[in-house]
Amino acid sequence: MSDTEELIVEGLRKDGKPFRPSDWIERIACQLASFGPDHRLHYSNYVHPCLISGLMCLVVKKTLRQENPVAYEFVLKFAHENNLVVQEDRRNVDTTVAQDRRQSSQAPH
Repeated sequence: MSDTEELIVEGLRKDGKPFRPSDWIERIACQLASFGPDHRLHYSNYVHPCLISGLMCLVVKKTLRQENPVAYEFVLKFAHENNLVVQEDRRNVDTTVAQDRRQSSQAPH
């Protein structure tokens, strides 16, 4: 793999079919999330859902390997065992799902 800082685990299997259950990305992201002082769930800086070209994906920072090797190996093993597409993050624009949807939805228009 190259020098990019993140991996993208797509919501598609290598045969092009969507992986089920459809909420698997949120399930994994929530396992590594924590509750903040505001009593809301916040995604980890290392693993979070993301929408890329209309497809839900899981973004995994490679630094997770040093910070939490068990979690990093779990995510990659899960992707491998389920034949999910994993690639380097080559996006120029970050379209991350907001960590706090309520706060972002209350922003002035």
